[in-house]
Amino acid sequence: MVFSSLYFLFLYLPIVLLVYYITPLKWRNLWLLVVNLIFYGWGEPRYIVLMLFTIVLDYFMGLVVARCKERDNDKGARIAVAVALVLNLAILFFFKYWDLVAKTFQYFGIDMPVLNLTLPIGISFYTFQTMTYPVDVYRGDAQVQKNIVNFGTFVTLFPQLIAGPIIKYKELADQMTYRTHSPEQFASGVQVFTVGLAKKVLLANNIGKLWDVYLALPVDQLTVSGAWLGVLAFSLQLYFDFSGYSDMAVGLGRMLGFEFLRNFNYPYISKSVTEFWRRWHISLGSWFREYLYIPMGGNRVSKPRLFFNLFVVWAATGIWHGASWNFLVWGLYFAVLVILEKAFLGKLLEKLPAAIQHIYTLFLVLVSWAIFAVEDFGHLGAYLAAMFGGASGGLYNENVGYYFTSFLPMLIIGCVAATPLAAKLWAKLPTKVVKVILPVVLLAGLIFSTAYLVDATYNPFLYFRF
Repeated sequence: MVFSSLYFLFLYLPIVLLVYYITPLKWRNLWLLVVNLIFYGWGEPRYIVLMLFTIVLDYFMGLVVARCKERDNDKGARIAVAVALVLNLAILFFFKYWDLVAKTFQYFGIDMPVLNLTLPIGISFYTFQTMTYPVDVYRGDAQVQKNIVNFGTFVTLFPQLIAGPIIKYKELADQMTYRTHSPEQFASGVQVFTVGLAKKVLLANNIGKLWDVYLALPVDQLTVSGAWLGVLAFSLQLYFDFSGYSDMAVGLGRMLGFEFLRNFNYPYISKSVTEFWRRWHISLGSWFREYLYIPMGGNRVSKPRLFFNLFVVWAATGIWHGASWNFLVWGLYFAVLVILEKAFLGKLLEKLPAAIQHIYTLFLVLVSWAIFAVEDFGHLGAYLAAMFGGASGGLYNENVGYYFTSFLPMLIIGCVAATPLAAKLWAKLPTKVVKVILPVVLLAGLIFSTAYLVDATYNPFLYFRF
């Protein structure tokens, strides 16, 4: 089940909220745990067992770590943490990467069975969330959770279960036992959710149709301008798809009394690749920084070691996104760029006009999305060649003009909406005007989004595969 579906909007969510608010406070987490599992098992009920195993594993490892710490048994605590990490990563590897490794081995003549397992939805997100709980207990950053219902509710919390934002247990621990509920908070949640829904349904879905055209186009029909138009469409689709989903997650959290951290901060206005990654998928960057980059020494090391640390972190970031080698290439691509900016390029960029810095960043990011989006290496090579002048179809043809003019209104709206311009203009409106206009705008967004979902068959969700 996805948020941008009629079943969720008009059946699941109303029932969840109604029962949640008539349920006594002490039973609300239990209700959430039940409906979280229903939400997760809607499409793949067999993987509920895997989810429950993950909950039980990390819950008990947290208890073991806490008990060992109480007894000054640091070695035992470390072993418990290691067991939790190894088992969680083993599960993630088995379901997500086994077939990738098997096919790679077969390519080199080594026999390894391909299992063709269905990827459990959201496994990359909830594995990262739950496996760091014993780590935080060991570090003293989080108190051990002795109520398995509360811990299970954290792991399975449906607003951010399948696509984040990635939330560390210590960030939500207090809210699992006590959280405030108010009409103002609920209304704010509805507002944020509706904006996210409109971003996903009205922008991402419509712009995504243009990318699908160019992704499916035979490579001998690609033109230079068409290849760039396609990857521009994908960059907007991915942003509004993922940031829209994150907004919906934040909004749903507020409706239930939770506060989640912001996951996107207008990344396409960045003036460097480093800044881009401070603004894009913020929760993932924070996770890798805290649990991989800093433990490896962070930036408090020699330059060669710093560059090695960045290389490892970005390799991990890349392969986290999917079981295909293009994601590793994508991660290493950013590793090279970030290392260059750390080494010398960043200082040079700061001396250039802001417009040049923006162009530099957008150019490199658009190239990165081509690597990210095209998993087949043969097709990827041809697509990148087309972007850089090696298109069989030449520079331009009539089809490019047709698709450009057909999608131009959506592209303009998307480009403007990807900047803080609209938010700044909205902030300048008088309070009285906002009170009148806001309900109208939200109602219109909900109506148009619903109308689209009623009539449309095209409603992909890009981050399901991650």
